[in-house]
Amino acid sequence: MDVDDLVGRGPATLVPLLRDRTVSARELTIATLDAIEREDARVNAVVELLADEAFDASTEADARIARGETGPLLGVPVAIKNDADLAGRVTGLGSRAVTQVSRQDGPLVEALLAAGAVPVATTTLPELAIYGFTESAAQGVTRNPHDLDRTPGGSSGGSAALVAAGAVGVATASDGAGSIRIPAASCGLVGFKTTHGFVPGSGGWHGLSTQGCVTPTVRDTAVYLDAVGHGAPGALAHAADTAPRTLRIGVTTSAAAAGRPEPLHRDVKSAVDHVAGLLDGLGHEVTTVKVPYGLDAKALTVRYLAGIAESASRVDDPSLLEPRTRQVVRLGRPFGPSAVAWAQRAGHRFGSTVLDRLGVDVLLSPVMSGPALRVGHFAGKGGLRTVLGMNAFYPYTAQWNHAGLPAVSLPVGRSRKRGLPLAVQLVARREQDPLLMSVASQVEAALRGPA
Repeated sequence: MDVDDLVGRGPATLVPLLRDRTVSARELTIATLDAIEREDARVNAVVELLADEAFDASTEADARIARGETGPLLGVPVAIKNDADLAGRVTGLGSRAVTQVSRQDGPLVEALLAAGAVPVATTTLPELAIYGFTESAAQGVTRNPHDLDRTPGGSSGGSAALVAAGAVGVATASDGAGSIRIPAASCGLVGFKTTHGFVPGSGGWHGLSTQGCVTPTVRDTAVYLDAVGHGAPGALAHAADTAPRTLRIGVTTSAAAAGRPEPLHRDVKSAVDHVAGLLDGLGHEVTTVKVPYGLDAKALTVRYLAGIAESASRVDDPSLLEPRTRQVVRLGRPFGPSAVAWAQRAGHRFGSTVLDRLGVDVLLSPVMSGPALRVGHFAGKGGLRTVLGMNAFYPYTAQWNHAGLPAVSLPVGRSRKRGLPLAVQLVARREQDPLLMSVASQVEAALRGPA
């Protein structure tokens, strides 16, 4: 088997091949590093190539495999978003204002290393993970491998760009307002945001943010999350292999926008309708619903803006923050601890009741108002205009962070004009990540068609 053909394959494929020594971790790592360097020249998705660490980790993985040891990600190359601490490296958060070297690995990296993963690169993000596009003064513009004039989304844009380019099969991602699902949707990948607290390193922005990954398939995501998450061993991979019970599916295009949302692109609407039809054909009870975004849902703005202000207060040199970021930070400064606590309670209430009020088990919605935006779409816009503009184009994701519910972005074909990736989102109740993984896998198989 040609190792170059395996680069870009996800952990569901790679783990068995590494375990039975069809391919060595060392040769897979070398091929992955080569692919990352080649693709990074096109998409600008890498902060640092971790060649030395990767060679050491892959050599150790091969030795462990030869001794008969196993690990859920043993020998699998993983790119790491530059918001997770790696000892001896700067966790730059997409900013020139962060310069301190991390003294130790953060909890997510500890979990990855314990699972046997091989870190190969750190990936780009917009400053402080604020934006739904990956463009920064620190790292420049990251581009979508499907169309270099388009953004890969944000904030996990570098991770999504590398995986979509086929340069690595899994990359870490984090999601405080859509930052896993938006890049996944922009780049034609699977992006699963778990119930909050499931993955180590989650909890930023006053509990809005959770760690996860972007991968090519649902099962790849399940294998990764089983490896690093707090669930029962293999539970999500088992769920991905198991058909769900008959579900009540609520289809919605309700947008949680502060102002007027962007019109829903006809191809996105067609993708939602197509998946609704597939679910109906699979025997689920599919109905159209309108999500009630009342005051409890809208309180997410407090957590988002206050979280950004708190993140900015911890940088090494605030004077080096981008002007637009400083403007967003000012928006969050008025919100003190009591306002944040109120907003957290409101989010919990919203998440605890919304699906019950709608009488459904799972929601089906868009991820974004259209395919990936052009690079530079928000160039020259100030902090408030950028936040409002993002909210108008991405009005389907942040409310589920606020609610603490699991949600997944699934690729659904391409747009008619430019062939850009399209996607839909599925949302379930808290702690029902296995159910969501099961229905996501069922939808993925239905989209793929008969074998």
